[in-house]
Amino acid sequence: MDKFDWFIKKDLKIKYYFRYADDFVIVHSDPLYLKKIICPIENFLNAKLDLKLHPQKVQIRKFRQGIDFLGYVVLPHYTTLRTKTKKRMFKRIGFNKIMLDKGLMSEDGFNQSLQSYYGMLKHCSGHKLKLKINKSIKND
Repeated sequence: MDKFDWFIKKDLKIKYYFRYADDFVIVHSDPLYLKKIICPIENFLNAKLDLKLHPQKVQIRKFRQGIDFLGYVVLPHYTTLRTKTKKRMFKRIGFNKIMLDKGLMSEDGFNQSLQSYYGMLKHCSGHKLKLKINKSIKND
């Protein structure tokens, strides 16, 4: 557990918190509590890690609205791929398919890329998207 995790979990006693590198989310039922802890978090980041919170990225919102985090939208009962991420994924798969058909990409390269996207879909409710991808690459 690093300094920041220790601060969040032990000092602030935050139960529902997740993080990847320098991105983090804190989930709590009381919006006033969330507003109250912004200042101590900012002070800790600045003093101990020489970091600052991005002013446009600090949001307090209802969990049912979803949390946009690392290319996914986390909702109370499921996680989905962010729309922008989904569009980029389909665009890239289409481009790779064209490159494969023209002989400018190997079958192995195409399959590795495809497996990477399938791996992304394992972290969310992505079964229907996987079916859509399979249909799109067979129809071309």
